[in-house]
Amino acid sequence: MSAMNIIDRIVAWRDPVRGLERLRARMALRTFAEYEAAKPSRSRKARKDALSPNELVQRGAAGLRAHARWLDQNHDLAHGALDKLVNNVVGPRGIGVEPQPRRRDGTIHEEYAKTLRDIYAKHGQRPEVTWRFTRAKSQRLTARGWFRDGDAFAQQVIGTGPGIQHAGPIPYSLELFESDLVPIDYDDVGKKIYQGIERNDWGRPLAVWVYKTTPGDSLLAGIVKSDLKRVPWDRMLHVATIERIGQLRGISRFASVITRLEDLKDYEESERVAAKIAAMLTAYVKKGDPQTYNVQTAGIDAEGNKVARELRMSPGMIVDDLYPGEDIGMIDSNRPNPNAFTWRAGQLRAVAAGLGPSFSSLSRDYNGTYSAQRQELVESWVDYAVLTDDFVGMWVQPDYQTVVRVAALSGAAPIPRDVIPETADDALYVAQAMPWIDPLKEAQAWALLVRCGFASEVEAIRRRGEAPADVLEQVDFWRKLADKKGLIFYSNAANDSKGGDQSAGASGAASGGEGGESA
Repeated sequence: MSAMNIIDRIVAWRDPVRGLERLRARMALRTFAEYEAAKPSRSRKARKDALSPNELVQRGAAGLRAHARWLDQNHDLAHGALDKLVNNVVGPRGIGVEPQPRRRDGTIHEEYAKTLRDIYAKHGQRPEVTWRFTRAKSQRLTARGWFRDGDAFAQQVIGTGPGIQHAGPIPYSLELFESDLVPIDYDDVGKKIYQGIERNDWGRPLAVWVYKTTPGDSLLAGIVKSDLKRVPWDRMLHVATIERIGQLRGISRFASVITRLEDLKDYEESERVAAKIAAMLTAYVKKGDPQTYNVQTAGIDAEGNKVARELRMSPGMIVDDLYPGEDIGMIDSNRPNPNAFTWRAGQLRAVAAGLGPSFSSLSRDYNGTYSAQRQELVESWVDYAVLTDDFVGMWVQPDYQTVVRVAALSGAAPIPRDVIPETADDALYVAQAMPWIDPLKEAQAWALLVRCGFASEVEAIRRRGEAPADVLEQVDFWRKLADKKGLIFYSNAANDSKGGDQSAGASGAASGGEGGESA
């Protein structure tokens, strides 16, 4: 009766039956109104997270970052997973940019677009202040820090200044730095600074407070918060793993899989040690029971002297000097473990689900049918596409827009009068293309889509990870060079105007490719 309130007690005092029914009905309503998963039990603990996203990040980001870096340095699977993420999101040539400035009639200004493309390519040879990395390498380093540490930063250095020299055609460079240089524990309520980021009353970032030197550098010990400098937000690039609304700093992508990766590393190390021990073949001499083995006389020669006996293992050896009651025994460690591969594969599938790369890429296990491999590739490529979109929005796009703005202000590429100013920095961002498992089938499918009008040649070229303008220039240059030398290639469109068997053969191959394969 402890669950009864005062009204229940009054009703039960006047009518015990009605009071009991009232109590049962109220308990039933309480049961139906709850989620079973929300009620802890002996077999299930209550998991609660009442912290704000920023408080949660502040408590764990630094530890997770250090742990993820250790795995990157010491665990082959973690290192390979990072490589796969970076290579499929950024790729060997970086995120491609196709300028799309518009005239007032809505068409693309080709001349201005080519000028911007040339300046962007020239600037990309040495886009950062140290002159050490190309744009593609800078993007890969940034993406690696983003995935591993949770976020990465860069200061946009524009114009001239003490000691600064720009390598490109415009006075603009990037100063890359890792998340350590923006102290996540630097808070100042009076200045509205939290986790090293200064905000206004609406939460919009205004500036970033950055260490002037790298923390933890043994040559630069003794760094304190007074060594911070304030960098306005409009001069900063910040890419971060943001998973909750209101979150300021990023969290390592390894946060949910660190424990599993460590367990997997420890288990594999134990299996390797066990296999090494098993490879050291060990035998022992079993003495037997006292009835058949005489301890007093074993190993004594005819003169009564103790004989030192030595049994050495060798290929094809025959043991013929065992004493009565002795036997040879072998130590069996049951290694290598035949179930280790299956268990490891299951753990890697879980790691792949948490990190993003496909299981085949993570484990280097490419067994399976064409359909299964393609399905896995398509699903994992959606994850890469989402990460690429984040990287473009937070890093590549603002960087390109600054290149266009600085090029216009410096006179390297003034905005033409017939270009809409708001469209001067418009562009298409070309991510890495999903690789073809079967190039012949993929090429035939795209050729059919283009012929039927469901796709364009430009889209097909972009899906291969190429820039259409560059491909067009290469084809034009090659065909002109071939014409000068009197050479005709199968792909030359001029064959159509020359007639003959070459033209017929080309059109027949283009239209009958599918039939030829089925035959």
